[in-house]
Amino acid sequence: MKAMIFAAGLGTRLRPITNHRPKAMVEVGGQPMLKLVLDRCHLAGITEVVVNVHYLPQVIKDFLKTYQTDMKIMISDETDEILETGGGLLKAKDFFNEGEAFLVANVDVLTNIDIEQFVQEHQRLGGIVTLAVRDRDSKRKLLFDKDGKLIGRANGNLRGQELAFSGYHIVDPKIFQYANRSGKFSIIDWYLDICRKESIYAYQHQQDIWVDIGTPEKLEQANQIYEENKHLF
Repeated sequence: MKAMIFAAGLGTRLRPITNHRPKAMVEVGGQPMLKLVLDRCHLAGITEVVVNVHYLPQVIKDFLKTYQTDMKIMISDETDEILETGGGLLKAKDFFNEGEAFLVANVDVLTNIDIEQFVQEHQRLGGIVTLAVRDRDSKRKLLFDKDGKLIGRANGNLRGQELAFSGYHIVDPKIFQYANRSGKFSIIDWYLDICRKESIYAYQHQQDIWVDIGTPEKLEQANQIYEENKHLF
């Protein structure tokens, strides 16, 4: 199985921590977040990974030269223009040309999600995408129907279950047939474009640890959670 790790983010809310390092190299428990996500991919049996880069790309490239693994790791270079999540995945589409579903993960999320179980659920559901989601506070919740299918954004106009996206998804390469956007765009907007044509399911993982490191306060929380639960990572 293959995976893509989104590591191109600027990390502006983490400044001054990210003044001289990309967000992917911010440390939790003394380890770069990119290493923690790569380690989890390796644990799940993933064999090939593509990592996108934009801000301070050489820092990530230098780290990957020292990262010892039997996984094949490639770079999708967005140095000229950051493409956000949707544009970033579309740029790397040739990496996923073998027809097998693949993992997509945000580098700024600390979680012990069981990727193998996640993949099994994606296969059971049979949709084009399965989104890891949680019932948590968020201003950008998504809306799912009674069957767990994505139907829109939670905005009060539709009724359904409101859940927040966790930054991990299993994606079928069939999605590239619906590449009706270009340049810089959000992958969630892409999913919302096609959710009435294809089934995009929720995978609730409320039992797992989950915290994003988007601000200094959340980074501190992530470090505390990591220290208390090292055996789970």
